[in-house]
Amino acid sequence: MRLINRRPGRSWRVSLAILPFALLLIAYLAGSATRLAENPQDKLLPSVVQMAAAVDRMALTEDVRTGRYLLWDDTASSLKRLGMGLAIAATLGLCLGVLSGTLPMFGISLSPLLTVLSMIPPLAILPVLFIVFGLDEFSKVMLIVIGITPVIARDIEQRAREIPVELLIKAQTLGANTWTLILRVVLPQLLPRLLIALQLVLGSAWLFLIAAEAIASTDGLGYRIFLVRRYLAMDVILPYVAWITLLAWLMDFGLKRLTRAAFPWYEGGRA
Repeated sequence: MRLINRRPGRSWRVSLAILPFALLLIAYLAGSATRLAENPQDKLLPSVVQMAAAVDRMALTEDVRTGRYLLWDDTASSLKRLGMGLAIAATLGLCLGVLSGTLPMFGISLSPLLTVLSMIPPLAILPVLFIVFGLDEFSKVMLIVIGITPVIARDIEQRAREIPVELLIKAQTLGANTWTLILRVVLPQLLPRLLIALQLVLGSAWLFLIAAEAIASTDGLGYRIFLVRRYLAMDVILPYVAWITLLAWLMDFGLKRLTRAAFPWYEGGRA
């Protein structure tokens, strides 16, 4: 049988999915053991014991100065900013995408604008945001919004233009006006795509959040990573990076399950 036609069974799928992570872990443990054997004070590749001690210190022990558990405090601050940014960006992206993709009069103006805005590197205007909005929470949330809204809007716009014209004509034949057409025909087609678009921009949203927290913040996961980097505290940095990755994966998984639960017809229809 040709390799392109072979489909692994369930057990093989699980094994093949775990394999690259296992290889990376083995490579790290081997590299860490080698470096620590040569220099027990080496900080570049801390051992599992060192990272476990750092996690205990950051997550399970109260900070002497603040009396808080730093990992959970940082996580709450970051998730609050990220959630606000994603919610605002999703709302704006949906509205702009619907207007641009459904109404030609708006699309003529909005489509080129969204294209240009999506090409602007958000991190390049971070100093502008701090100057205009200050160093408070709003500027950090706005970086996420500015960074991902044009991407979401362009994705929604493209999906809106792919809606069969026959559906729109039939709805108008039955007496639907523009507002009814958008609410009853267009939006149900676009909402599952919005959730998928949020999955696609999650990585970028985390990037903008970490960058903003690293530059101007007093708490948050990005702030903590860049704070301890001056001490070369890789035993703290690596668990924080792993924790951020886990949070991002859980959010992606949650959005995927929400899409399947709320719009079970979508994947079948696309297939």
